[in-house]
Amino acid sequence: VDEAANRYGVVSVDEHLRVTAFTEKPANPTPLPGRPGVCLASMGNYVFNRDFLFEQVTKDADEPRSEHDFGKNVIPSIIGKYRVFAFPFRDADRDRPGYWRDVGTLDAYYDANMELVSVTPELNIYDQDWPILTYQPQWPPAKFVFNREERRGFAVDSMISGGCVISGAAIERSLLFSGVLAHSYSRVTNSVIMPEVDIGRGARVNNAIIDRGCRIPPKARIGIDPREDQSNGFRLTEQGRVLVTPQMLGQQLHVTR
Repeated sequence: VDEAANRYGVVSVDEHLRVTAFTEKPANPTPLPGRPGVCLASMGNYVFNRDFLFEQVTKDADEPRSEHDFGKNVIPSIIGKYRVFAFPFRDADRDRPGYWRDVGTLDAYYDANMELVSVTPELNIYDQDWPILTYQPQWPPAKFVFNREERRGFAVDSMISGGCVISGAAIERSLLFSGVLAHSYSRVTNSVIMPEVDIGRGARVNNAIIDRGCRIPPKARIGIDPREDQSNGFRLTEQGRVLVTPQMLGQQLHVTR
């Protein structure tokens, strides 16, 4: 209950899991029947009959007092009038709540990604019994080149996707999406690097989210000095992470798309 307060939409149910109320980010969430201290947070996943959904959304569109928000208006309007039920999301193998993360803020998005580089993350993307089936771009394998002191291409405690070239660069506790090029003497730590980013020679990137297609200039410093980041127009989160987009670097929006 304490974790959900002011953060998540909360579903109130009866003993049969029929939904009796839906409250958007309440200060005092209603606990589950017989389980004080525990509530059902909405994951934002809904299953509808298509025609019924179309009918309800159309009604909401015609309601002048509605904010036309799914959680605030559409869902509450059908509770009590129709049979609405909750489905607790659980991991049957481990008898615990299933994996889910709210990534509605930059810090939450960063944390969810960085969990994956830990030794035993809660989400096991290598689980052969529950594979993640998605489109995979046809990239060549990741490549690491140069093995000289101060110019060694390596990555530790990290995930390096296909198409990446680590050319005499150091990658530590970071997640690199497809097609990232890290030039010699650059260093990336504690960061999430989106696809097709080019990290210039000698650049340092720390505690950052680098948006797709960014071209990080040689010897740039990102996430090292907050005042320097702010003066460069980068966005700092509440927890001190740094967001860099192509626009902030004066580059064309997502040049690689």
